[in-house]
Amino acid sequence: MTRLLSSETITTLQIWLFGFTRIPLIFFCRPKVVHISEHGLEVKIKLNRKTRNHLKSMYFGVLSVGADITGGFFAMKKIQAKKSNISLIFKDFHADFLKRAEGDVYFKCNEGALIEELVKEAQETGKRVSMPIHIIATVPTLSLDPVAKFILTLSLKNK
Repeated sequence: MTRLLSSETITTLQIWLFGFTRIPLIFFCRPKVVHISEHGLEVKIKLNRKTRNHLKSMYFGVLSVGADITGGFFAMKKIQAKKSNISLIFKDFHADFLKRAEGDVYFKCNEGALIEELVKEAQETGKRVSMPIHIIATVPTLSLDPVAKFILTLSLKNK
């Protein structure tokens, strides 16, 4: 009997492959997609020996990787769905680290509709378009309060 893979598992494998072939740090952090829908993406990175700092909380570089892939990979999925030749880059990156992340961190981006509109605009105009993407990081096993908030300006251009 053949079991079908969930969309979360498929997306996790796509992220790992992308990390392995293009950006090894992503592969090193081993992010896992917890939930994906038209509206958003949720990614988890485990706190372990490879991802923690000397204070036994998640290293800020790993938190940045989590924010990057949560916003960036969701946009990549939208671009792939449109079968477009759109290049994606982050124009800037703002982070507020509010608490120490002393457990597995969950990154959420719920701006799927806005990202889809940005992809559509880039495809139609051919001009570079940008938009800030908001990502919230939490450690649900400790608190529902955010440990970090990120704003990444997503920049797209149809080649």
